Amino acid sequence: MPNSKNFRVYFLLAVLLLLSVIVILRQHRPSFLRPDLHLNAYVATSDGSISIVDLASLSVIGKIYAGPAISDLREHARRPEIWGVSRAGGYLFVLDAPTDQLEKIPVGPDPLELDFSADGKRVFTTSAAADQLIAVNVASRSIAGRARTASEPVQARITPDQKTIVVVNRRSAVLTLHDAATLQLRASIPVIPQPDAVAILPDSSLAFVMSRAQNRLSVVDLNRAVLLTNLELAGRPSQMLLKPDGGELYVLSPEAHVLQAINTWTHEVGDTLMIGDAPASAILTEDASEMYVADRTANHVFPVDIINRRVAKPVNVGASPGPMRFDFSKPGAKPTMLLVADESSGDLAVIRLRTDSLLTLVPIGSNPERLAVKLF
Repeated sequence: MPNSKNFRVYFLLAVLLLLSVIVILRQHRPSFLRPDLHLNAYVATSDGSISIVDLASLSVIGKIYAGPAISDLREHARRPEIWGVSRAGGYLFVLDAPTDQLEKIPVGPDPLELDFSADGKRVFTTSAAADQLIAVNVASRSIAGRARTASEPVQARITPDQKTIVVVNRRSAVLTLHDAATLQLRASIPVIPQPDAVAILPDSSLAFVMSRAQNRLSVVDLNRAVLLTNLELAGRPSQMLLKPDGGELYVLSPEAHVLQAINTWTHEVGDTLMIGDAPASAILTEDASEMYVADRTANHVFPVDIINRRVAKPVNVGASPGPMRFDFSKPGAKPTMLLVADESSGDLAVIRLRTDSLLTLVPIGSNPERLAVKLF
């Protein structure tokens, strides 16, 4: 009789354990992911490696050395590829997602970032040390063109109408406008000192230029190639995020502990939200109804209701949260997870979006600094 009771107890415990495992797996496995599909996160660390994380099992399944000082990492929208920049190596690299094979494309000294054309056929980058704008043919992996810029170009962005390349030149403090087809220089526009980044409206009419060394933001008319105004900010910015419809620009300032909303039509600073100790990076949902803001010093991620301007209860993550990506960025499909690279603790935080709660921390390695996600 005791043996029979023990068997029933063990059987019930085994069933409960099995059900628990199934529930846990369903909570984080993307519902659309078929057996023939793969969804991976690619995390670049300070040692030049890229860790590959399977987002179904939430485990590291590979590690590849890509090159020293990886300064940018992006997923190609139309090809099963991850593109990146090795600043110290002076090249772009392409990681083929199905095979994990890596290819290098030398572009010149000190490249920093890259940008894709809308059709995915060209990649644009700069050589900050050589003062050049470079276009790369995606299919052939060859240089399609080069052009002279102003001094120290640190970022190149193609306008939404695909007609102009906007280049941010840090040392010379100018924005240069280049023809997207020929790379020919069209105009040079003075902006705030030491500019770092540019955000361009969907109709390609205006550009907003920020500097991490200045508490001002330049507003540039791209059609007339003139500086319209310099907006005063609450503090030095760390990131700009443009609402998809172009109506608002959101600016983070870690030193002022705020998120500021700028009306892009009137060029006025609107609402200001206090968020944590050092809100340094953020990501917007596709419908721009919600933003997630990483607080580097408090080790939190704050969900922010953009429509009602409300900051929700923070989610605890690892130390020094930085780059963030959603687990799936296909238009029309809602993501299920938010991935956060924690630079000081060396892990990838996985947040369940349905409940805005931490699901797990995946150990990555020393100082994860860049993050990309690819479904293939």
